[in-house]
Amino acid sequence: ETRPIPEPGPNEVLLRMHSVGICGSDVHYWQHGRIGDFVVKDPMVLGHEASGTVVKVGSGVTHLKPGDRVAIEPGVPREMDEFCKTGRYNLSPTIFFCATPPDDGNLCRYYKHSASYCYKLPDNVTFEEGALIEPLSVGIHACKRAGVTLGSKVFVSGSGPIGLVNVIVAKMMGAAAVVVTDLSASRLQKAKEVGADFTIQVKNETPQEVASKVEGVLGCMPDITVECTGVQACIQTGIYATRSGGTLVLVGLGPEMVTVPIVNAAVREVDIRGIFRYCNTWPVAIALLASKRINIKPLVTHRFPLEKALEAFETTKRGEGVKVMLKCDPTDQSP
Repeated sequence: ETRPIPEPGPNEVLLRMHSVGICGSDVHYWQHGRIGDFVVKDPMVLGHEASGTVVKVGSGVTHLKPGDRVAIEPGVPREMDEFCKTGRYNLSPTIFFCATPPDDGNLCRYYKHSASYCYKLPDNVTFEEGALIEPLSVGIHACKRAGVTLGSKVFVSGSGPIGLVNVIVAKMMGAAAVVVTDLSASRLQKAKEVGADFTIQVKNETPQEVASKVEGVLGCMPDITVECTGVQACIQTGIYATRSGGTLVLVGLGPEMVTVPIVNAAVREVDIRGIFRYCNTWPVAIALLASKRINIKPLVTHRFPLEKALEAFETTKRGEGVKVMLKCDPTDQSP
């Protein structure tokens, strides 16, 4: 609140922020001050799931104008390196990324950002949906990396926000059946609401037992497993569950070292793939939202004004609801 309003550079835009979602990584930085090698050393603004209104454009910006409503892609390459040249700019080691130390995020009233990574929202796509494009992008990127296609049988491990977007995207991409596992009955109910065909509440079963249950409800082993928890036992389950020749995509991030049945995966030719954020997903997501082919509105369960940000973060920390959204524009009276 005390910072001066920034002036946009030639290829930047100044935005009045509207909706900013709280991510688990935001809470983790707040509580622990680091995620892996990314360490908070100075005060840092959080927030990277965001939308807002253009207030001012830099001299070199031609595709946006004041008043445009935009969704913000938080990762902006700083240089045209080998990864950018091949279209995988998310892997660029020098990339700017909102709310990853030392880069400030956009949970504030006014924020400036590269104009090339601000995407105009159609009139029928809300600010809130615009902010949800960031987690939705994780699902798009993960399902593309997994090779989800017509008739795929998919196992999604974890029914938090990222598990849910993977359910939505997998169904959109043609999955014939999606099964979701989680500890929480309420989160599994939400998975059903967004399109999961089957849910399994995990209690104290072994990874092999959970894998067997997945096969039981699908009637076969899944072609694709999308692991969204990062928990060691769940990664083990993912390997045991995936059919021979299938693909396991690791989305959730847990401890740096985990013990997994790697020989089981190797001898059955289970491909294990990682993902790092996303790339080239905002246009796809906006097209899907504008055409109403997908509905991500049910993900938002709590809303707070910016003044109650601490309460919003506490709510997320307690694991209540699914997605907590902060409203940064006090003049906006929309629901």
